Amino acid sequence: MEDRTRRGFVTSAGTLSVVALAGCLGGDDEDGEDPVDLTGEETVDIVVGAGNGLEFDPVDVTIDSGTTVIWEWTGDGGAHDVVDVDGAFESDLVDEAGYTFEHTFEEPGFYEYVCTPHQTSGMVGTVEVVE
Repeated sequence: MEDRTRRGFVTSAGTLSVVALAGCLGGDDEDGEDPVDLTGEETVDIVVGAGNGLEFDPVDVTIDSGTTVIWEWTGDGGAHDVVDVDGAFESDLVDEAGYTFEHTFEEPGFYEYVCTPHQTSGMVGTVEVVE
């Protein structure tokens, strides 16, 4: 009977671990935060090199079609770029504070972009375009 109790405990603990991890993996993006709803705006600003110098801020946004997103570099974290993983847009690789790159999103969809030198450090973002 002692063996069954131990086995039941281990099974229960494993189930609880899976359930707990499922909560961590849920959500709309990689950092577990909901996208920032910026619908209704004509232009949206995103900081490049925020936080520790290796972040976009905000990371994930929802916008209307026809909205222009303007990425502005802080100069922190080295040289950055903004590159859509599917090739819809691509900025230059720049380390200059105040540099800007913009793209107008005409087509609804989900756009994931990265900073290519810092992608493995988690410098990724998304733009969801809605009608």
